[in-house]
Amino acid sequence: MSGWRLGIFLPVLLALGSCAWLTSSPDSAANNVRLRGTDPVGYFTAGIAMPGRMELAAEHDGATYRFANETNRRLFIASPERYIPQFDGYCANRMVYAQPVAGGTDAFKIIGGRLYLFSSRSEKQYFEMDQDRNLRLATYYWNTEVRDSTRWFQSLKRQVFRVPHYKSSEDLAAEYQRRLAGKSG
Repeated sequence: MSGWRLGIFLPVLLALGSCAWLTSSPDSAANNVRLRGTDPVGYFTAGIAMPGRMELAAEHDGATYRFANETNRRLFIASPERYIPQFDGYCANRMVYAQPVAGGTDAFKIIGGRLYLFSSRSEKQYFEMDQDRNLRLATYYWNTEVRDSTRWFQSLKRQVFRVPHYKSSEDLAAEYQRRLAGKSG
């Protein structure tokens, strides 16, 4: 470990390590509303991000989910694990690098009957370049490093100490463009 990284990392670690507020999830707000109020069942039934209604809500594991209609609310209550986003709603592509970045509500994909969110459409495209590998890596880092971590600490740690296969957004964009060029020629 280089001295300058350690010199930056340790004081920040000590300052942030005991702050309970740093363990919040991606879209914490009043009443811990998840998915920014988007109906989680709508991704499966309509194939789109549907805004939920405040009066149609259900709780699961301390989080509030909203629904576009009563049918979706009932489906969720009957089987919430089927509909909640994987990686606690964090971007699946950033999870490949053990970086908890909030997923958006419009860039998503259902893989193997599970909902995966992405922080942008480009992050989704990058994930799809090697979906099987990326899904394995994201699941590995979620289970071994991110799930029970303090999110801010985890993010900082992986900004300073990158995973061995790390690619920046610029690297991923260039790779995506090369692949597109290869398909058109």
